[in-house]
Amino acid sequence: MRPPIVYGPGLPDDDELRLCGDVVGKRVVELGARGGAAVAFAVRGARAIVLDQDAAALQAIRERAIELSDTDEIRVQCHQGDLGDLGFATSASVDLVFAAGTLGAVDDLPRVLRQVHRILKPEGPFVASFPHPFAAAVEGTAVVRPYGATARTVSELFMSLSRANFRVDQMIEPDTIDQGLGPSGLPPMLVIRARKLGV
Repeated sequence: MRPPIVYGPGLPDDDELRLCGDVVGKRVVELGARGGAAVAFAVRGARAIVLDQDAAALQAIRERAIELSDTDEIRVQCHQGDLGDLGFATSASVDLVFAAGTLGAVDDLPRVLRQVHRILKPEGPFVASFPHPFAAAVEGTAVVRPYGATARTVSELFMSLSRANFRVDQMIEPDTIDQGLGPSGLPPMLVIRARKLGV
């Protein structure tokens, strides 16, 4: 069985959300090794690349790829560095960039988005999940912190993508599969697909 492309714990995977599309023969970059999507992309026939600061997380990705290799070798190219350090990829050379919950704590999100825009091919998709700002403000049924205090607001994310020359074409607030995750009735993550505009 092939591993799923996940957006976060308890969330529907990409087989249900269908944001990444067919990746056979495509060059795909995952920002952050937390979800192991790079291995899932490689199993689906992509030329998968993952970038993460944590050497142990990258080693776990390598080991998972070896574990899943049976008749065909599953290969994932691993790079260690900051999520904005995309100098290993030339301009307009990547078909898809994916980030599952790894960009919420990034201080300089505009820099990362500029680099993602640079490496993507025209109209290439950037698919990412972010902590949902409503869920971050609520515990149980009570608002315990101001909206946007611990997670970027929806408008901040939308404007950051627009300023980096992306067009948002999908925004999904998925329900958790396991209702024990996150505040009751609020989606814990916001999943966005944006496409590169220009060259």
